[in-house]
Amino acid sequence: MRASATLRTQPASTLIVIAKAPVAGRVKTRMCPPLTYAEAAHVAGAALVDTLGAALRSRARRVAIALDGDLGECPRDVHVLLQEHRGRCSVFRQRGEGLAARIANAFDDVGDAAALIGMDTPQVSPTTLNLALGNLRTHDAVLGLSDDGGYWLIGLNDPHASVFDGVAMSTSSTGSDQHERLLMRGLRVGLLPTLIDVDDIASGSYVARSAPDSAFARALRSVQRAEHIASRQ
Repeated sequence: MRASATLRTQPASTLIVIAKAPVAGRVKTRMCPPLTYAEAAHVAGAALVDTLGAALRSRARRVAIALDGDLGECPRDVHVLLQEHRGRCSVFRQRGEGLAARIANAFDDVGDAAALIGMDTPQVSPTTLNLALGNLRTHDAVLGLSDDGGYWLIGLNDPHASVFDGVAMSTSSTGSDQHERLLMRGLRVGLLPTLIDVDDIASGSYVARSAPDSAFARALRSVQRAEHIASRQ
């Protein structure tokens, strides 16, 4: 039986940023080479700064970081944002085995309708995040697909771990499989614009060109400039 859409007089107001602390060798390793592990971690940290910044500039009344790792390993700018938005922004540790469980548990830990975004789309704008939250006014779920077959955002009015049952993460069909799973549960799904995930140096360079003023773009330019100088010595 198809579930009726959850109608809300106000859109959901919580954004979850699910992230890894940018530790060398643990993040953005597919950018290596040409980047070193340390450079990839620096770039990943900048992507987290951009994503968190966009979330905090959106209409979300609450922003939560579901973090895998130690907050002390995150860039100084993350700590500055947390300090500036204390009371509105919080951090909690990820739990569960596998990405699907960690996403489901992040929704559970927040305990309310929310939209969850990763840190792989530093080009995301507050306007797009507002669109995601607004879609949850007239839909049961919202999904933002990524160009590599995954998804960059999922929003749920009634979060339940079963919406992830049977969805294999990090495959070329994860996004379509997740969409199908939501529909199979009878949910009305609002789709967001498709974005490019930063996965390797080619996608990273494209995103940096599309958002040249982002922290991510500046970080990538800085490590590429350093590599160029080193290659000439």
